[in-house]
Amino acid sequence: MPASPAFQLALGAAVKARREELELTQETVANDTDLHQRWISNVETGKRNPSYASLRRLAAGLNLTASELIARAEQIEARGVAAVNGTAASSSP
Repeated sequence: MPASPAFQLALGAAVKARREELELTQETVANDTDLHQRWISNVETGKRNPSYASLRRLAAGLNLTASELIARAEQIEARGVAAVNGTAASSSP
């Protein structure tokens, strides 16, 4: 069963947020994980759905376990796709 588009976007947002949190470039992560920079870019934008093996390599390059990275993506997904894109409207007055 393929990942839902919302989860794919959420996973990309989680990868990008963690990479930026660590102040790493896509190129640095690519070199550290032996994954291609374009592939990482495509994951971050939700265009690629990584295999489990690639997800583990990517997570390790971000100093996380695969389950930690997935948990972060699930939290983002729970907030909704609008939140992933930074367009969530505030419901408080």
